[in-house]
Amino acid sequence: MGWSTYFAFIFSAINTLVVTYYLAIDKVPALKEVFSSFWIYALIMVSIGIPFLVLFGWFHYKKSSAFTSEQDITVESSPYYFKLPKGHQRGVIAPLNLLMLEMLEKISKGEKLTVEDQNRIEMVRKDLNTLIDGGSIGK
Repeated sequence: MGWSTYFAFIFSAINTLVVTYYLAIDKVPALKEVFSSFWIYALIMVSIGIPFLVLFGWFHYKKSSAFTSEQDITVESSPYYFKLPKGHQRGVIAPLNLLMLEMLEKISKGEKLTVEDQNRIEMVRKDLNTLIDGGSIGK
């Protein structure tokens, strides 16, 4: 957003405060006793009214069908929702999970680890240590 958008927002907020005070509050004696001046009214509205309206709007948005529709579209349009993202997920975490699954399967069958299995374990260990030390893996 540019500065003109912020200026328009601030101008409209001040305009709303002035109009509501001088056309509604100033004409009703009971409200005039509570809000004796425009500045007290403005201070209360800015400190209590705006957070309340934001909270109310957030709850309304969460309950509306627009939020759920937006979430459905976001999930469906995400290229990585059903794919592994590039980087450490694909390079280390997924191979580690696959390796652990294969090793658990061998252990449950009572088989011994082969030299190839130990080499794969060592490669994943090396990649994990590289990531832990702040390095990068892959290309």
